[in-house]
Amino acid sequence: MSLFDDDRPQKPAAHEIGGDLSLLSVDELSSRIDLLQAEIIRLEEERTRKSAGRQAAENLFRS
Repeated sequence: MSLFDDDRPQKPAAHEIGGDLSLLSVDELSSRIDLLQAEIIRLEEERTRKSAGRQAAENLFRS
C-alpha cells in the first residue's frame, strides 16, 4: 500500500442514511429505493442463514 492512498478521492456512498433528499430527482429516488430494497433482502437472507446456524448449534448441545 502506498503512502499516498489517502490522497485519492473517496467514492461517494450510493446512499447516506439520513442524508438530504431534496436535490434528488424522482428517478434518482427510485434508484435508491431499489438499491435499499435489494440490500434489505440481502440482510434478511444473511440473518436467516445465521439464525439457522445458531439453531443447529443449539440443537447439537441440547442432544
